[in-house]
Amino acid sequence: QVQLVESGGGLVQAGGSLRLSCAASGRTLSRYVMGWFRQAPGKEREFVGAIKWSGGSTYYADSVKGRFTISRDNAKNTVYLQMNSLKPEDTAVYYCAADRDYSIRYYYTSYDYWGQGTQVTVSS
Repeated sequence: QVQLVESGGGLVQAGGSLRLSCAASGRTLSRYVMGWFRQAPGKEREFVGAIKWSGGSTYYADSVKGRFTISRDNAKNTVYLQMNSLKPEDTAVYYCAADRDYSIRYYYTSYDYWGQGTQVTVSS
């Protein structure tokens, strides 16, 4: 089992920045992919980006490419989502997730473990 706990959400003005954290425990994540997803009211959960724990390769949705950056800290077993140049349309609950299949998958049902989510609200 893997436990994931997100933190760092909040209210920010358009153009601002936030950094979300996802602390993982329960298992070694060296062969996991860690994903970030978001879900706005009335919409399906969508892929934001992902990182392969070993090697650190990252992948992003087109909507956030160039604005969001995913990183990880091996010592802290934590994954980060740095969000810059935020827009009102980035408003959503953000989730981190872990996938035991060591390939990048973009649909949320492919992931095995989920955090509780953290709200990000971007005001115009």
